[in-house]
Amino acid sequence: MNKVRTQKVATVESVKERVETTSTAVVTEYRGLTVAEISTLRRELKKADAEYKVLKNTLVRRAIEGTPSEPLGAYLEGPTAIAWVKGDVSAVAKILRDFSKSTPSLILKGGVLDGKALSANDLKALADLPSREVLLAQLAGLLASPMRQMAGLLKAVPQNFAYGLSALIDSKGGPQAAPASATDEATETPAGVADAAEAASETEAAPVASAEEDAAPEASAEPDTAEEATEAPDSEPAE
Repeated sequence: MNKVRTQKVATVESVKERVETTSTAVVTEYRGLTVAEISTLRRELKKADAEYKVLKNTLVRRAIEGTPSEPLGAYLEGPTAIAWVKGDVSAVAKILRDFSKSTPSLILKGGVLDGKALSANDLKALADLPSREVLLAQLAGLLASPMRQMAGLLKAVPQNFAYGLSALIDSKGGPQAAPASATDEATETPAGVADAAEAASETEAAPVASAEEDAAPEASAEPDTAEEATEAPDSEPAE
């Protein structure tokens, strides 16, 4: 095996290893860029956890065949350099877009994100997105806002309950209303007992009166018997 073939095999294996570790990449055309400019761009992309490599199109097609990165094949035309992305793809797209503004020789052609093709317009839209850190901060703020509102509501519940209870007590005459009502009930109890005693006395008096009424006829019967005894001797004939 000659040296050129060995280099090609090594390049294909290297691309396969990158494809296995990430399915996100951006294809650029670097025609007109100097070695110094490519080195500067490579350092900037490394900060965003992306590796920028100048590769031959035929070797890349061979390496990505049958993998999630296969859609990259549609953009492999002309001098090609690929940014293999392990970090935030929007941050990488932003670096490439900003660099292309200062260096028009750099052209964003397209890419792939988790097996889906990205057009040049898609990359520009990704570049306009906030960074991953900013999005996470915004998401944390959105999640924290309802929690703060819930905490405020939970804090207000016992306070409102206390205010409502105090108002209820005041509407009932204050804290001394309950003992006063208890005193009223206590004074009503002897009246009930008196009524019961009066009813009992009336019940005991009733038999005495009826007994006197039953004894009256017997007393009146005695004089009638005496008259009959007095009149009896007058009826006998004289001798």
